[in-house]
Order: sequence, then structure tokens, then C-alpha cells
Amino acid sequence: MSSPTPPDRDEPRPPVPATPPSVSTAGLDRAAVERVLARAVELQASTPDRTGLLSEAQILELGQEVGLAPEALRQALAEERTRTAAPVEAGLAARLFGPAHASATRTVRGTPEQTLRQLDQWMLRDECLQPKRRFPDRITWEARRDIWGSLRRSFNLGGREYALARAREVGAPVVPVDDELGLVHLAADLSSARTGRLRAGGAAAAVGLASTATMAALASMFVVPAALPVVIALAAVPTLAGVGGGYAVARGHGALVARTQVALEQLLDRLEHAWGTPAPFPALGRFW
Repeated sequence: MSSPTPPDRDEPRPPVPATPPSVSTAGLDRAAVERVLARAVELQASTPDRTGLLSEAQILELGQEVGLAPEALRQALAEERTRTAAPVEAGLAARLFGPAHASATRTVRGTPEQTLRQLDQWMLRDECLQPKRRFPDRITWEARRDIWGSLRRSFNLGGREYALARAREVGAPVVPVDDELGLVHLAADLSSARTGRLRAGGAAAAVGLASTATMAALASMFVVPAALPVVIALAAVPTLAGVGGGYAVARGHGALVARTQVALEQLLDRLEHAWGTPAPFPALGRFW
């Protein structure tokens, strides 16, 4: 009996199928989802021929896929559109005397046209302001310069403080969130008011220093040496008074910022209740 022919050693063998990597089916918490989305955006932006830009429809679709409510997504998109370009102040003037801007943001019911029309009426009638620029989605106002406006502010006619009239400009962009809601961002530019207070405070300190220098020079010429230390100590009083008074004047800007913030929030309160039930997802007011 003949033995079977041994197999050819050089004959290729069929490839062994690779074992697929294990894929975890466990869910991800919110922090992990945020990391995954952030990394995905980073990878897409680094890919050639990719701009890294997403349309509003893509953002809404992406958010819905991870379980975010469409209303919250539209709210976040509207807040991003109304975000101002003013940087957060970190200088010495902001820390010592207060920021140069105040702002407040809230979601209210009503179309942008209705909201801007209502705001314009209140600004002209109740806040002693006049329109500065008009745009399709926002209006800016400034203080009235006529005699009647000056009298109203000087004597607080109408029982109001007119804090917004101290601002160089007040702006109100309105971005629609959906067919019934809009996001209002009120911002007041108080940079001119702060500059004026800093100059007044500096002038008061300079007057005190000049008075001390003058008194010290006269004392050195006409006062006997034995009494000179006492006279010089007394001459330092104007400097202390000028520096202290100047600092108090400059610190008064912080109170103006607080009053302006309250005035902005009061306007948003009126808007919130002008058309009935307050809107969901209220945004918080903040300083700028």
C-alpha cells in the first residue's frame, strides 16, 4: 500500500481571521461625552481641507444625538451670538475702582421686533436716553443732550435716578431663540464715567501734594529751625486729605456700576413680565 503524498511545505495557507477589538457598550457620563466631543472637534479642525466650522443645524443634530434638549441648544446658540467682544478686565483700575462695563442677559417672550420696540419706548420715556444707532437686530442709546433731559437728570424729575444716562452708550442686541422666545443682552459702557472719576480723584490728590510742597517751602524760609518739624508735619495734612478724598471720589465708580446693573436688571424684569409668563432657561446678569 502506497503512503499518502505529504503536503507541499511551500503551499500558502489561508490567513487566520484577526480577532476584532473588543468594543465597550457601557454608557458614558457627561464629563466623558464632553471630552469626546471636544476631541472630535479638535481632530476635525486639524484635518486638511476642514474649516472646523459647524452650521446651526449640525450643532442641533449633534446635541440631540447626545441627549441635549433642542430648547437648551437654541438658548446656548443665542447666548453665543450676543456675546460681546469686550475682554474681562484684569487691570489695577478695574480691581480698585470697578469695571468699565455692566451687562445683563435674559430670555424673554416676544419677537425681536416687539422686544426692541418696547425697550426703545422705555429708554426714551423712562431712562432719559435717545437713540444713537438703529440696526435690524439691535439698538444703541445715549444720554439726551437737550435742556429738558439735563433738567430731568439734575433734579431727578419723575422720581428716578437715571443711572443709565451716565453711560457713554447702552446697547441691546436681541437674538431669536425660537418663534416665541428671544435672548436680550443689555450692556452699558461706563468707561467715560470711570475715566472722569479717576481724573477728578487724581486732581484732588495733586492739589493736596502741591499744597504740602508750598507750605513746606514757606516754612523752610520763614520758620525757625526748632519749630520746622512741627510745621512740616502740619503741612502733610493737605496731602493726606487730597489723596484720601481723591481715592474716595474714584471709588464712587463702583457704586455707579452697581446702580447701573440694577437698572439693567429692572428693565429685563419688565420685559420678562410684559408678555405674560416668564421664559424658561433664564440667563444670569454679569459685570463686564
